[in-house]
Amino acid sequence: MKCALLVIDMQKASYSGREKRFMDKAARKINEAAALFRDRGFPVVWIQHDNGKDAAPGKVNFEMIDTLKPLDEEKRIVKHYLNSFNKTELLSFLQSRNVDTPVVTGFCAEYCVLATFRGAEDLDLAPLMLKGALASGAGKNIRFVEKLAKTVSLEELAG
Repeated sequence: MKCALLVIDMQKASYSGREKRFMDKAARKINEAAALFRDRGFPVVWIQHDNGKDAAPGKVNFEMIDTLKPLDEEKRIVKHYLNSFNKTELLSFLQSRNVDTPVVTGFCAEYCVLATFRGAEDLDLAPLMLKGALASGAGKNIRFVEKLAKTVSLEELAG
């Protein structure tokens, strides 16, 4: 099993209201996971949604929230659909690194995160959701998605 960490749509465009609290909590776990993946030489992939309006490349709302710090050498992918694999280079990037297990994190649990998880399954990968690293506008949606998907804790990954 070779893993890659996928950080989906943790962008400033969604960082307000109830979402802010859930994104802050998820960001803490994502930062811990990113440190673990970097230490082990596993890829960290930063995925950003381009909505063609206020969250488009070059706009402040397109950027990741301030508590997340992608490294310059880490892969960034811009997507236009819920599923991060749809019409992007994500699959070819993972294949080039022999990754078979994407570890999925980010916003919004019930939309882009779940769509990407299901997309990975459709491509014969073995995705995992990282417990505590999902964000949404409602905690019940995070719990629902974690129940639907195969999850893993950071401790299990570190072990």
